[in-house]
Amino acid sequence: MQRLRVLRAVAEHGSFNQAATALRLTPSAVSQHVAALERSLGAQVVTRSTRGVTLTRSGQIMVSAAESVAAELEHAKQQVDQLSTGRTQLTIATFTSGGRLLLPGALDRLTTAHPDTVLHVRENEPEHSLPLVRQGAVDLALAYHFDGPLPGQQGQSHSLRWTPLMEDPLHVVLPEGHPLAGRDALDLAELAVEPWVLGCLKTEAYLRRYAERAGFDPEIRGTTTDYFFARSLVAAGMGISLIPSIALVPEVPGLRTVPIRPPAPTRHIGVATISRRRDHPQVTTLIQALRDQAAVLNEG
Repeated sequence: MQRLRVLRAVAEHGSFNQAATALRLTPSAVSQHVAALERSLGAQVVTRSTRGVTLTRSGQIMVSAAESVAAELEHAKQQVDQLSTGRTQLTIATFTSGGRLLLPGALDRLTTAHPDTVLHVRENEPEHSLPLVRQGAVDLALAYHFDGPLPGQQGQSHSLRWTPLMEDPLHVVLPEGHPLAGRDALDLAELAVEPWVLGCLKTEAYLRRYAERAGFDPEIRGTTTDYFFARSLVAAGMGISLIPSIALVPEVPGLRTVPIRPPAPTRHIGVATISRRRDHPQVTTLIQALRDQAAVLNEG
């Protein structure tokens, strides 16, 4: 178990040194644990290079097994806790904007249906919350992804179970006096000369990818970790922004929102679980409540 724990940390951090810091071990001890695991398996689990450490296919299999074992141990601990307290603990991870709009109504339904449930909510971005689901540290995650697979799913032999909730298209946010503010929709190429202020680091990478397809390199004048703050900077005249639809409330005075013509950047919002947790009555109730909340937002 200790060797698997060390390998999982190496996979998460991409280096022996960072894994050692996270585990409060020396880099030498981390290296010895990995070497011992490789000897016991008769197979190489990592590849070392000047750019860091990457998992081999054997290493990916063992990390997936490590996460499964950790999830089983956490599940057993929760069952023991339930025996002693008579109450079910449920831990939910969520990203900020999704949690703000989708989660409160869903939690109200959950506590009405299962009043003895003790709830815990953790704010995490998907790249952090999805590993916690696989490890059993949280029961489910309200998360999102852009193009491609879920964060961290490449090379995972035991995939998360993903329940889609809604599509969350990104819109252009402009000052109300901007020449393009009155348009019904915009092509991204029409914004090639505009300065940008963004509310998420991942949105910047996404914008650059779509801007490259549209034939321009965006000028980024500001990057924040808060969509409301980004819109406030747009209202102050710093530039325009790219904001997911569910992060457009509450409104900021002096702004206009314009959809992007297809192919439009979109976040795909859903719930991630592992199979063992998905069939729990509380998890089933919460997922259905989140689906209903998403349907209400879609209708609006």
